[in-house]
Amino acid sequence: MAVIILFVKLFGKKRYTKYRLNAMKEDLELNKSYPMVLIQIPMYNEKEVYKLSIGAACSLSWPCNRFIVQVLDDSTNETLRELVELECKKWIEKGVNVKYENRHNRNGYKAGALREGLQKQYVTDCEFVVIFDADFQPDKDFLWRTIPYLLENPDLGLVQARWKFVNADECLMTRLQEMSLDYHFSVEQEVGSSTYSFFGFNGTAGVWRIQAIHDAGGWKDRTTVEDMDLAVRASLKGWKFVFVGDLARVSIWKRFHVIYAFFFVRKIVAHWVTFFFYCIVIPASVLVPEIKLTKPVAIYIPAIITLLNAVCTPRSLHLVVFWILFENVMSLHRTKAAIIGLLEANRVNEWVVTEKLGNTMKQKKAAKKPLMEPTQLPTH
Repeated sequence: MAVIILFVKLFGKKRYTKYRLNAMKEDLELNKSYPMVLIQIPMYNEKEVYKLSIGAACSLSWPCNRFIVQVLDDSTNETLRELVELECKKWIEKGVNVKYENRHNRNGYKAGALREGLQKQYVTDCEFVVIFDADFQPDKDFLWRTIPYLLENPDLGLVQARWKFVNADECLMTRLQEMSLDYHFSVEQEVGSSTYSFFGFNGTAGVWRIQAIHDAGGWKDRTTVEDMDLAVRASLKGWKFVFVGDLARVSIWKRFHVIYAFFFVRKIVAHWVTFFFYCIVIPASVLVPEIKLTKPVAIYIPAIITLLNAVCTPRSLHLVVFWILFENVMSLHRTKAAIIGLLEANRVNEWVVTEKLGNTMKQKKAAKKPLMEPTQLPTH
């Protein structure tokens, strides 16, 4: 992966560069034929971030009569539901087409909410659907930087955008998570792009062609990784993603490649090897004299791999030791999760929602400032 991404960075051989975004945007502006876009925001008791996400979605630069903001609120807190609905009404009064949807149950969790949202009568006129998690704050020109790809290329089913983080400096843990996620976007997705290999939908900050979702069988709640499940089914149906090669005809080899190269190697073997090598083999070689490892295996190769992973976030290179410890612990949890999934244990379909706290450090600092001094939250 490191060799491929180095080639990509040096020579600019990125998959999406073959599409002429500026020319496509000009054609769209000249024709004035703006497609109808559905923006879905699934949320569950998102007290700290619901205003930011709804406000960012409603402020997107796109003709206001050509997009619908659909707030899928599965909150169990009655007071919070009322607050979210009130926020939606505020934007409706400003002329934005906002639909507030609340379910009496959480069947299917996020996948169930997204599936039911697409079944609404007012969605029939929509050609594309944008999905934002409740803690996402898209730039105003997000639709202008994504929709043209789908308009000009009818074989594309998905445009996936990169994430940025507004609270990466919150604490040491968020800095380490930023390093891991930067590696995912800067290396894993770029390599998938450059080698024309499969990569999955990240569950948010993506634009789907609704027809591609229907062709793939729609959202299914048989797994808690519904985003990856949908991406696999859409890919095997022949739909292309922005960074994926030509899948006009899905062969047996393609099915084998998706199952073996991505799921078996990337999602199972990689975590197990990391855990056993770093947490068992190397410590054993230090504690047990009979176990010997050559210098390249014990020192050079792990050091090179670590630096190549951490270099994606240069500002956090000094935290590389903490990042190694963090990844070792995470490899244990990922290995545990893989075993639970493979054995279909009782917890395999348990959906745990992480509480969103936002940038609390910045908010605390702002609270200490004089009342007359304005504060501004960073955008996602």
